[in-house]
Amino acid sequence: MSETPVVTDVPDASRYEARVDGEVAGVAEYIRTPELIAFVHTEVDPKFEGRGIGGALVRTSLDAARADGLKVLPTCPFYAGWIGKHPEYQDLVYASQSHVTD
Repeated sequence: MSETPVVTDVPDASRYEARVDGEVAGVAEYIRTPELIAFVHTEVDPKFEGRGIGGALVRTSLDAARADGLKVLPTCPFYAGWIGKHPEYQDLVYASQSHVTD
């Protein structure tokens, strides 16, 4: 039995899936536009928790966003926390260019 998750994008389902031995171990749901990808929910099957599934989902999806030239909106708390701990990915985070003035 392999412990290394295989992470793939499943665009028809708007999510990344992490599989271990063919079984879905975790998912990261997203909303994608031509310029931006918002990660809205991440879930790891309890029997796979503590095995790096969530981290593999985030790293793979952020690497893909970078390769596609997309900014990232981490609305999912897991994504936001993970990016906060990995400064090499903080340049991907979308920052609004609008400013409110009085």
